[in-house]
Amino acid sequence: MQHAGINFSEKHRKALTPLNYLLLAVFCLFAFAPGIATLPPTDRDESRFVQATRQMVESGDYVDIRFQDEPRYKKPAGIYWLQSAAVLVSGQGSDAPIWVYRLVSVLAGTFSVLALAFIGDRMFGRTAGLIAGLGLAGALVLGIEARIAKTDATLLATALLAQGALAAIYLGHRAGRPKGHANRLFWFAQGLALLIKGPVVPFLSVLTIAALAIFDRDRAWLRKLRPFTGLLLTLLVAAPWLVLITIRTGAEFWQESVGKDLLSKVGSGQESHGFPPGYYFLTYSVFMWPFALAALDGGLKALNRFRDDPRLLFCLAWYLPYWIAIELIPTKLPHYALPAYPALILLMAWSLTDPVASGIVQPRWQLWLRRVCAFGVIGVSAGLAAIATGVTPYFLGQYSWWGQLAGLLVLVAAALGAGMPKDLSPLRRTGFAAAAAAAAFGVLTWKVLPPLRPLWLSPQIAGQFEQLKTCPTSRLVSAGYGEPSLVFLAGTDTLLTSGKGAAEALAQDPACVIAVVSAAETKRFLDAVPGGAAALTELGRIEGMNYSKGEPRTLTFYTLAK
Repeated sequence: MQHAGINFSEKHRKALTPLNYLLLAVFCLFAFAPGIATLPPTDRDESRFVQATRQMVESGDYVDIRFQDEPRYKKPAGIYWLQSAAVLVSGQGSDAPIWVYRLVSVLAGTFSVLALAFIGDRMFGRTAGLIAGLGLAGALVLGIEARIAKTDATLLATALLAQGALAAIYLGHRAGRPKGHANRLFWFAQGLALLIKGPVVPFLSVLTIAALAIFDRDRAWLRKLRPFTGLLLTLLVAAPWLVLITIRTGAEFWQESVGKDLLSKVGSGQESHGFPPGYYFLTYSVFMWPFALAALDGGLKALNRFRDDPRLLFCLAWYLPYWIAIELIPTKLPHYALPAYPALILLMAWSLTDPVASGIVQPRWQLWLRRVCAFGVIGVSAGLAAIATGVTPYFLGQYSWWGQLAGLLVLVAAALGAGMPKDLSPLRRTGFAAAAAAAAFGVLTWKVLPPLRPLWLSPQIAGQFEQLKTCPTSRLVSAGYGEPSLVFLAGTDTLLTSGKGAAEALAQDPACVIAVVSAAETKRFLDAVPGGAAALTELGRIEGMNYSKGEPRTLTFYTLAK
């Protein structure tokens, strides 16, 4: 059956214009850029990424990946190269501030929004494309990932490149249109994705292809993928660095990235991130906020129509198999589901713009599931508003009007995202919801969270260390506080050690070493210092919360008495 809605084959429809894409890009800057300069480096993944990138720039070695002296082979080099490029373009070299590294994620998030708008436009029409782009821009999970210097926003960009090309091949075949260069783009995107985060996107695409082959008897389109020449293109993109790192490290890279990282995540919960199946079902309302209900509604409606519409089948094949797979993998983190969420956003756009969707009668189990999601959205919205309003009084003991504004914006975004008021057009309602959500995230990351000094121990330690330096080459030694953000802020030669290790480092270079010691390590530190406490000068003290561990910390600065 051929559908007028399969716009990958239509040449005379009214498509999104360059102005539409420009306005979406501007909206993305509004959504993602606020806070990237004011929010301190976050622990732990972001700080590990940016510190490894800084060491690439410092050393000029763009093959090996290290955090201080420790090899960091869990992920390929792609994200480090992109961040290094941003640092070099900034002209600030290894002294570049954190916002320079985060620009990669801002641009990747922007590209993802534009790509999803393009896909939605081609699949469901111009209005649906705009709704899809705005929906992704306003989703909480991308609002987080596009602001921090990790792999996930960039991985999403490669996923949309690959899945968009796959959609063009499959739906173009169903509409009788030649594939063009979509197959080359598909395999090129796989190579890029491998360089960013290994096999995540290839796994997503394989599951999508398998589901399409199972539910659609017309499998002739598979030949248009041209897998043999396509795999050669993928290898041409990804293999050079893989060869170089193998020559440099032997089997170490493969043991770390495949043996210890990938297989351990599949076989058991890694780094205290193990959860039973159902994690992504339960957290869906959080990370797809404020569009969780509308996106779920689109997905449920598509389940009742996918046998008659290959566009809906493609979106479901994109989302469901991958969702089931990551639910079964023991290691779970919120961003693992990010490459699949655009499929639900596309279905949301379809359900809000296609008259056929509004006439679908849903079975009772879908209505109950929708009610559960609505309850979840209400709870998440109330929780986000309470956090925005209450976090400043809790940590600083004072009221914040910025926090109040962020809380109100959260409630506005929640109401609009849930479909109220009904008299607004879907496009306007989605746009206003995305704008309110983006404004809430911006206020939080620009005006509410950065001033919470008790939460940001590393900037406090690094700032006080800078004031206390006794010589130009002074070195900070930290005992009992080992967060990677401290290394990024205080310098690559910062030593993260125990109380005994701090005492030894202080004794080796008493003129230039400054030690900062947690209360838990103080006794071991004093016992190991020659002469004990009498031989030390206390330079200051910092108190706060180590949010990575959820524990309070008291840290004291010491140097040897002169």
